[in-house]
Amino acid sequence: PYRNGFLQQLSSRTISSSARRQVDNMVKEKQKLFQADNGIPVHLKGGAKDAILYRATMALTVFGSGFVVYELLNAAIPKKA
Repeated sequence: PYRNGFLQQLSSRTISSSARRQVDNMVKEKQKLFQADNGIPVHLKGGAKDAILYRATMALTVFGSGFVVYELLNAAIPKKA
C-alpha cells in the first residue's frame, strides 16, 4: 500500500520541519568558558549542574565502596549457628 512517493514526501517533510529550528552556535563561548584559567577544575566549569552531578557521583561512589567493604567483611566472618 505504501508507495515510494509517500515515503519520500514523509521523509522530506520531517527533514524540512526540523531544519526550521535554528540553534545558535555556542562553541566559541563554551571554548572560552572551559579554557579560562580561573582555578576551577574543568569538570566543574559547567556550573551548578556539573557540581550536583559531581557530588552525586562521589556520594554514590563512597556509598558503593562502603557497601562492598561491608559485604566482604560480612562474607569473610563465619556466622555462628
